[in-house]
Amino acid sequence: MILGKNLLPIKKYFEKYKDYILFNKTLIISGVFAFIGGALFTQFYSYFDTNSFSNSVVTLAFEYLIYLPIFGFLFYFDNKHRYIDRRTGKKNINVIKSDIKKLIAAFAISEIVFSVSKVVIHFELLNNQIFEPYLASMIASLSAWVIFLIVINLSVRTVRLFKSR
Repeated sequence: MILGKNLLPIKKYFEKYKDYILFNKTLIISGVFAFIGGALFTQFYSYFDTNSFSNSVVTLAFEYLIYLPIFGFLFYFDNKHRYIDRRTGKKNINVIKSDIKKLIAAFAISEIVFSVSKVVIHFELLNNQIFEPYLASMIASLSAWVIFLIVINLSVRTVRLFKSR
């Protein structure tokens, strides 16, 4: 039973920040898929085009093609209970619209920060030919992700995506 008492603060913390923890889990899972896909794609793309800037931009677009659908699916899956009206049992379109607006607001700044930092770092690493393209993509992604995670979490708190209902 000592173990159970030691886990109580962790359980309280998880309950208090459950929405933020699930949100970050979703970001990380979708980001991992985009990260791997981007590394493979940039290496493949480098065989056909040696322009570092185009490689950086096209790889970023490819990563978004992977990231956005996975994020959308996982976010909805984790939060679908919030979109059902408890009285009627039907979808509450107003809550869905509100969350979409808040997500767009939170992601707008965060994605700009991520995109610019990712492309600049990726371009510089490719241009200086320090690393293979796949490794340059991975380093740029990890660096941009650290910045992105800080900005997105601050943005989500600012727009109150997970305020108490």
